[in-house]
Amino acid sequence: MAGTHIQALYRQQTGPLHRLMPHVKLATTLLFVLAVVATPRHAFWAFAVHAVVLTALTAAARIRPGFVLRRMLIEIPFLLFAVFLPFVGTGERVEVAGISLSLAGLWAAWSILAKATLGVWASILLAATTQVPHLLEGLDRLRFPRVITAIMGFMVRYLDLVADEWSRMGTALRSRAYRPRSIRRAGALAAAIGALFVRSYERGERVHQAMLSRGFDGTMPSPTGAVATGPQWSAAAAVAGLAAAVAAAGWLIP
Repeated sequence: MAGTHIQALYRQQTGPLHRLMPHVKLATTLLFVLAVVATPRHAFWAFAVHAVVLTALTAAARIRPGFVLRRMLIEIPFLLFAVFLPFVGTGERVEVAGISLSLAGLWAAWSILAKATLGVWASILLAATTQVPHLLEGLDRLRFPRVITAIMGFMVRYLDLVADEWSRMGTALRSRAYRPRSIRRAGALAAAIGALFVRSYERGERVHQAMLSRGFDGTMPSPTGAVATGPQWSAAAAVAGLAAAVAAAGWLIP
């Protein structure tokens, strides 16, 4: 399942985060993100502590800062939305560099910026230290619905296959001098998309029948049989507990 697109976020290293069991990392990431979301927006120091924790974990995982920054570009749409909030917000207004801005909009923009950035950072760190098969295994161990994990497993397994099929169809279109210059020539593209859907559906049916004939019972085999140790859970609990304590202190400390 190590496709070129599927494993693009993963970085092969030998750090402690890579050796951590996937369900431990999933649970810790979820609890950490929840703590970040629960942190009050006025507690600037609390967000700084969260950032320091993520910086330490990134260094421990031996992930380059440039890699993290490039992957964080995915949050640009959210940041663009946050930029407009001070201009369209209502209520009390303040002057910043001669521009009238909504105070409530400024607070909302800061909250989105801080929480989205930290949440995306934590997700990137999880993906960079855990392979996709192990992520699915971790979801199974956390009692995630197996029907959903099976669907996700098939999706990630065949994403590259479908992408390659579409690439070949695009080559076939170009070899037949297909150069869409107006909306009237979009029919061929629509037909190609329909053909891709039919081929993918038929392939899925054949693969499913082949799996049933080989004893498929609705669950995918686990890549590893290892279990999380006490020290691993203790380290994860320390990270999640620190994040929760920082969030709680943010409400108590003015």
